[in-house]
Amino acid sequence: MLIDTDHIHHWMQAIRNSNNPMRTMDAFWSGQLKSKEWLIDRLEFVTRPRINTKPLTIDIHGGWVGVLASMLFQSNMNIKHIKSVDIDPLCQHVAYNMNKIEEMEQRFTSITGDMLDVECNADIVINTSCEHITQKQYDLWLSRLPSKSMLVLQSNDYKIDEHIRTCENLNDFKKQCNINAVFSEKLELPLYNRYMLIGYKHV
Repeated sequence: MLIDTDHIHHWMQAIRNSNNPMRTMDAFWSGQLKSKEWLIDRLEFVTRPRINTKPLTIDIHGGWVGVLASMLFQSNMNIKHIKSVDIDPLCQHVAYNMNKIEEMEQRFTSITGDMLDVECNADIVINTSCEHITQKQYDLWLSRLPSKSMLVLQSNDYKIDEHIRTCENLNDFKKQCNINAVFSEKLELPLYNRYMLIGYKHV
């Protein structure tokens, strides 16, 4: 994955023009970036057999300020459109600025909304915020997703107040998610471990 200077420019503009630049910069902590880079590397591998097929649509639930979307656009994946959903209304304009190039190409949409209520029909659904929702909310969210969508899920064992459903290890995360996983892995970071599953709903 190569981050080009045009996108870096829009990242800086997004930070500068955000309501809370310091909070926006939290999306660029080393652990945040490494987790996203890891996700993209593994997702590229899993989707490689589809590289010459139709371009992919991706929904990111809990998309925050749009950094993951921007990094995905700069990956080797063949992407038609990304929709980023976040419940925080302050994220939408930042995400649009972060993905300004793709917004102008009509390949990026940012939505303020609850992931439980947003209609989804994407080829790939990404949720890297599993630790921010209860098990009941997760189960409801999962039940409303199409069975054809590839799911990419991340959580961690970092115990802070805003993390209401962490997991103890990778097996614990698998039990929480209850999907047919084709890929699972742990990423060790300085402050915590991050866990990832890629797979599909049980049918």
